[in-house]
Order: sequence, then C-alpha cells, then structure tokens
Amino acid sequence: MNIFKVAIVALVVAAGSAAAEYPEREVLGVVMWGAGGATDTVARAINPAAEEALGKPIVVLNKSGGAGAISTAFVRAAPADGYTFLYGAENPQLHGVMGVSDIDYGDMYPINILGRGVAVIAVPAASEYQTLGDLLDDIAANPGSVKMGSTGPGGLPSTIAALISNATDFDVTAIPFDGEGPGLTAMLGGEVDFMPTGISAAAEQVKAGNMRALAVVNPEPVETLPDVPSITDTLPDMERFLPWGPFYGVFVRADVPEEVKSTLTEAFSTAATAPTFLELMANRGNVVMNMSGQEAVDFLAKWQQVTVWALQDTGAAKVSPEDLGIARP
Repeated sequence: MNIFKVAIVALVVAAGSAAAEYPEREVLGVVMWGAGGATDTVARAINPAAEEALGKPIVVLNKSGGAGAISTAFVRAAPADGYTFLYGAENPQLHGVMGVSDIDYGDMYPINILGRGVAVIAVPAASEYQTLGDLLDDIAANPGSVKMGSTGPGGLPSTIAALISNATDFDVTAIPFDGEGPGLTAMLGGEVDFMPTGISAAAEQVKAGNMRALAVVNPEPVETLPDVPSITDTLPDMERFLPWGPFYGVFVRADVPEEVKSTLTEAFSTAATAPTFLELMANRGNVVMNMSGQEAVDFLAKWQQVTVWALQDTGAAKVSPEDLGIARP
C-alpha cells in the first residue's frame, strides 16, 4: 500500500510539473482567414512578440473556409492542452443566426481581444464611383446588378451590407471569396465592383493608389485615411450602429487547464504592448483593446447582441436571435 501511495504521489507531482512547464514545445496558431487578409495581418504582427513572451515558437497555419467555421471547429476539436489556439475574427458570433455553425465564442475562452478594426467601402482606383453616393445611386437604379465582394454569410462584408440595408435600399449581388485578401485581389481584377473590408486589409492599397475608399464605417474619419469621409455623411441612419467593426482575438477551448489559459493570457497581454504591434495597428487604423477575462466575455456578448439583431431586422438572418437565446439590445 505504501508503494502504491508513493506511485500516486509521484504521478501527481509529475503532472503538476508538466502543467507548470507549459509550453514544452511549439504551439499552433490557426488563422481563421487566408493569407493577406486583415485577420492574418494582425496575427502575424503579434506572433513574434507572443513567441518571445511564451519562450517557444508559434507556428501559424491559415485555415480558411465556411466564414471561419472550419478553423473554429478545428480548434474546438484539438486536444484541450493549449497547444492549439485560434487567431480569430468576429465571424463565429454570427454563425448561429446565419445557419453556418452552432459554435460561437461563448463556447470558447477569450485569451485576448487584441483590437477592433474599422471597415471601409473600397472600389478599384479606376472605378466610376467617386463617392459612396455614386455607388448607392447605381445600386438603387439597377437592383441586383452591382457586384459586391464577400467572404460568405456572416463575414464582414455581408454584415456591413446588412447594416447598410437598415439605412437604405441595398440590393447587390454578393460574390464570395476565401477571405478579404483574395476578395480585394479579385476586385482589382474587375471581378466585383466594390467590397466592404477591414481598413487593415485595404489601407496600403489605398495609399498606393490602387484602390479608393469611398467611406469609413465609423462615426468620424480615422487618422489612417483622414480624407475618407464617415459613412454617416451619406447615410445618417447608420449612426445608431456605430462604432462598429471587425475585431481580432486569440481563443482556446473552454476546457483548457486554467494554468495554461493564464500563461497564454499573460503572454498575449505582454505581446499586445510590443512597439511593432502597436505601430502596425495604428498604421492600419485599428483600435488596440488588449482585453481579457470577464471584460472580454462581456465585449463579445454585446457585440454579438447588436450585430445579430441588425441582421435579423434586415431579413439577412436565417435563424432568429431569439431562438438562440440572444436578447434584443
């Protein structure tokens, strides 16, 4: 019996040591969208500082598809050991009402909400649309004929389209792509006429003169593109939805051990203060949030509440938020 007790104690000590030593090897960071998009840009900007804080390499894997549902399910199915996490955007908060997936961030643990983006309505530099008013006039005059770049149901472009539809007639044809990067590339190639997108994915192309931003989806202009007007200048009714924007964060399975969550939280909290990360976020017009714990949980719940009911009110939702237990804000 004494030998048995000694063996049990040894196993407990060994298990405790293993947990304390996390991470013992490289960690996998799964990016929800393809290379070149806003989520990928933010992930790769913070990754070096997170690696330094963790003391181990973080291998970045782009796993797009299903408006983020594939990568979210992949991370949820990984072992609950903290060695696989999600570099995610806002999309899973919309998957339920869009009938895409029954998994959202309420089923996961937010290690850090890194920041919030500002969206823009972008067109190619050679576009005939000089202003947002020009685009909206053409859409009103030719319902269904104007092509909008999209990332699928529940993606940022479709959500912004739903918000705009609450303020004016907005009958467009959405063409889906695997992420903002591919969508914007297709727009430059003439496959679509315009695309709502995160400013972080479009800013460099706008500054280079390849694209033109017709409006920022924000209550006022932003420092990154100071000459681009607020969408409320043309659509005052949009003000009730603002400020609104895509967000970027780090998520793990909810049942990952608390000590592992704590290690990851501390690492990303530190990484989010790295000068290189702060510089990129500022240059791309993003708002740094560096939010974790209950504050992050509350932010996610409020963002979901506002957005899914906007989708419901425009008829874009396939499942009522009420059926999912999401109260109207």
